[in-house]
Amino acid sequence: MTTKSSGFTLVELLVVVAIIGILSAVGTVAYNGYISGTKQKSTQNVMQQITLAQTEEYSNTGSYYSQATDTCTPSATTSSQIETTLFGGADQIGADLGYNICIASKGTSDFIITAKENKSSDACELTLSRNGNFVKSDDC
Repeated sequence: MTTKSSGFTLVELLVVVAIIGILSAVGTVAYNGYISGTKQKSTQNVMQQITLAQTEEYSNTGSYYSQATDTCTPSATTSSQIETTLFGGADQIGADLGYNICIASKGTSDFIITAKENKSSDACELTLSRNGNFVKSDDC
């Protein structure tokens, strides 16, 4: 006499769990890449807004706002200073975007904007010149 059981075997359940695990791992990696790319694009947009604010600053004062000469190191402080000076309030650019930003003067009538990701290692670094050329580091 044979009995017919209704249900799944342990092997079938393990296969299903393994497939779900693989799919979720792939989905998590893809989602993290999407988020990273979105933050990078948002930072580029903010850098372009800073360039426009620099044009207004030059019209008002006759010089561009800068935090250093030739090169600068982005930090939470420099991001806050940019927000306060060029945009009139502290909105915490670095906290919102995941990037810190700074502005360095290049001579008397030029500047470069640098943004660096808030990571301890392999941080992406973006630079934008006054003429609108973006340069990305190899870690981007």
